[in-house]
Amino acid sequence: MSKRHSAKYKIDRRMGENIWGRPKSPVNKRSYGPGQHGQRRKSKVSDFGLQLKAKQKLKGYYGNLTEKQFARTYTEAARRKGNTSENLISLLESRLDAVVYRAKFVPTVFAARQFVNHGHVLVNGKRVNIASYRVKPGDVVSVRERSRSMALVLEALGSAERDHPEYITVDLRAFSATFVRAPELAEVPYPVKMEPNLVVEFYAS
Repeated sequence: MSKRHSAKYKIDRRMGENIWGRPKSPVNKRSYGPGQHGQRRKSKVSDFGLQLKAKQKLKGYYGNLTEKQFARTYTEAARRKGNTSENLISLLESRLDAVVYRAKFVPTVFAARQFVNHGHVLVNGKRVNIASYRVKPGDVVSVRERSRSMALVLEALGSAERDHPEYITVDLRAFSATFVRAPELAEVPYPVKMEPNLVVEFYAS
């Protein structure tokens, strides 16, 4: 098992939830955490514990971002006008790797980061290899022509496992997706409940 897959499965087990809704998630068979202490009886979780779990779950969902990356995103969300929780989700969904994942060019958000880093993605016709690149409304994200025959891409596009959200329009024949607008929390197709309000409380405390 690759390091990337191992990390993905550990996040699911640690959270006790199938956070990507994948049929192969180990949580589908074992809902307890990883390691020898995974089956210990659960004690009541403190407010801080709930906030920490909410942060780790949201951070893990986007390919297990580093703490520094995630904290920087939160700081930007708090600096903007409006609801910080909604701003945080909008910023996370505006990441290039998130848009590539939502467009179903790849099967997982982990694969999306690698796909972008390896130079397979264009934004408005120009190659961008930075996964955290912020896509703006109206930007067109596409797969490079030489990369369109990759098994990874064809498998993901043909999968019925996920639907395209309304804030992204996809042209399958052109292997492209237009980022229509930054979404609100209620529009994002998370397989599990995300609680960005607890993440805000975590950083504000």
